[in-house]
Amino acid sequence: MAALAEIVQYANEYLRVDECGDWPNALNGLQVENSGRVDRMGAAVDASSRAVRAAAEQGIDLLLVHHGLFWPGVQAITGPVRRQLGLLFDCNIALYSAHLPLDVHPIAGNNAQLAAALGLSDLEPFLEAKGQLVGLRASFQIFPNELARKLEAATGFDVTLFASGPATTRTIGIITGGAGAEIHAVAREGVDTFITGEAPHWAAIAAEELGVNLLLGGHYATETFGVKALAAQLSQRFDLPWDFIDAPTGL
Repeated sequence: MAALAEIVQYANEYLRVDECGDWPNALNGLQVENSGRVDRMGAAVDASSRAVRAAAEQGIDLLLVHHGLFWPGVQAITGPVRRQLGLLFDCNIALYSAHLPLDVHPIAGNNAQLAAALGLSDLEPFLEAKGQLVGLRASFQIFPNELARKLEAATGFDVTLFASGPATTRTIGIITGGAGAEIHAVAREGVDTFITGEAPHWAAIAAEELGVNLLLGGHYATETFGVKALAAQLSQRFDLPWDFIDAPTGL
């Protein structure tokens, strides 16, 4: 058992929550508190009702997520919002959310963890957004279809490959999640092979015109890494068990 306040303070400092810019509705940090004690943690990509119900069934009283409750902005506490909050209150589950702080962290971050799973090293941060560099790039030579197979093995999900760039990669860039619309900016940074989760339709055309290999590994699939790494870190620090709650969206 550990105090929720101590876990939250440590997580905020570890992820540098107060220093990382983000979209306002990310609301990084503790979004919902419980009675103040934690016996078991859970990690999930999204603060969905599916994830909260699964957490309750597993006796979890602190749920760590990447996408929190408040992305749509201010809402009336009715319908789905009332149901989600009611589940958390009724089951005494605290909710902690970390978006960009968990993307960009050099150890537990989604980008860093996915790069490690792909065997990439000598990583360099790149592409500024919200006051920090939000991607990682590395010099690495590999056939794009082989890289796609490695990405599928790392995520366990199908990968869509647009092999519009060099036959052998030179510079691979990673920005997990929904960063496909950044393909022009990524290309300007000297990246010839771009790994992200999802992209708008026009990004496939842009990849062809720019001569960039584009790999889409799934928004959900590329962002399972950070919450797992954060839970593992907190588990070690506070001697608490944790479980990953897999609730894929299909995107």
